[in-house]
Amino acid sequence: MHREIVIVGVNHRRAPVEVREKVNFNDDGRLDDALRQLIALEPIEEGVILSTCNRVEVVATTTDGDLAVEALSSFLANREDAAPQLLAEHLSVYRGREAVRHLFRVAASLDSMVVGEPQILGQLKEFYGRSAVVGSAGTVLHRCFHKSFSVAKRVRTETGVATKAVSVSSAAVELASKIFDRLEDKTAMLIGAGTMSELAARHLMAHGVANMIVTNRTFDRAVELARDFRGTPVPFSDFRRYLPMADVVIGSTGADHFVLTPPLVEEALRERKYRPMFLIDMSVPRTFDPGINELENVYLYDIDDLGGVAELNRDERGREAEKAEAIVEEEVETFGKWLAGLDAVPTIVALRQKIEAIRKSELERTLATLHELTPRERDSLEAMTSAIVNKILHSPITHLKQHDRRRETFYLAAARQLFDIEEPEDR
Repeated sequence: MHREIVIVGVNHRRAPVEVREKVNFNDDGRLDDALRQLIALEPIEEGVILSTCNRVEVVATTTDGDLAVEALSSFLANREDAAPQLLAEHLSVYRGREAVRHLFRVAASLDSMVVGEPQILGQLKEFYGRSAVVGSAGTVLHRCFHKSFSVAKRVRTETGVATKAVSVSSAAVELASKIFDRLEDKTAMLIGAGTMSELAARHLMAHGVANMIVTNRTFDRAVELARDFRGTPVPFSDFRRYLPMADVVIGSTGADHFVLTPPLVEEALRERKYRPMFLIDMSVPRTFDPGINELENVYLYDIDDLGGVAELNRDERGREAEKAEAIVEEEVETFGKWLAGLDAVPTIVALRQKIEAIRKSELERTLATLHELTPRERDSLEAMTSAIVNKILHSPITHLKQHDRRRETFYLAAARQLFDIEEPEDR
């Protein structure tokens, strides 16, 4: 019987965050149970569940592709709060070669919200690892996932994809810079310790945010992060008291309810005398109630918003590539001239030293015979002989700095021979 790989799920290309969060597996215990339920489905032989901010996708093997697609669609639709009809509108299905291609592209970060971002490969390995522990991944998926890891490695080492990434975290900094005239006097609050929110916080600190308040359900983790940020840790139960101090709030808690609500933010705004607040919700499911955006002087962005900004930036960089290349070429030319000039420096220095030594020796001999010269007259003779040397050396040194490689080599050899200058040692 023909065995087929099938992938069914939602991702950032077709499903907004409000759909993705309804089927998210953000708890290890629930994920393990879900994996066991997955391979208990009649047409499914092996299965791995991927659940990140950008996607919730089930990778499975089957001998009945049609039945498997139907079963996996129902499996996701049966998640808590997931409306089957809404989910169906945003569902993506990949089968056979398309499924394998999709998995490889995901592993290589070619299907990411930000192409080239490095986090997805680690996440993929983590979810595959859970499946291996539970026993839901078998021979086919073991091979397929390990191959996807090697594909990702080849893409990273043999192409420049990773270097072209425009991160979601840097997009957060850009948005913050547009909202606030300056970041140097601003305070940020990190609610939760998700990887992307931590990266965003590091970007903000690197771009001038002065103070960081860190809160987390596990207080030890808050203390650890606060130490990294040179910030202030606060207990999760008390963070609301500190909220009015925060100009920028970054959320990533993994909570299954809204941690920030409109009344809570409105109260903070009143204490702040309605100075603007910038909120970044990096969580899926979302940590901040979208209704907060209705408040005056509050700017709330979720993971999809930041991804859109990053994508615009990537396109902008593409459009600016020609200008950048021209600038690069110009700087390469300038650097090339400087580098070529380095070859002549030892000969020029040696030539100057030799002529200067002759000047000083002859001047001292002459001055020794002229006992009645005043100090001013002696200084005049010093200046005159120095000027003569400089004028004589000007033309030879100019030619020695020529950047035609053949002419430069000829002039350097001629100068060393004519003035009896030793060959410079290898540097």
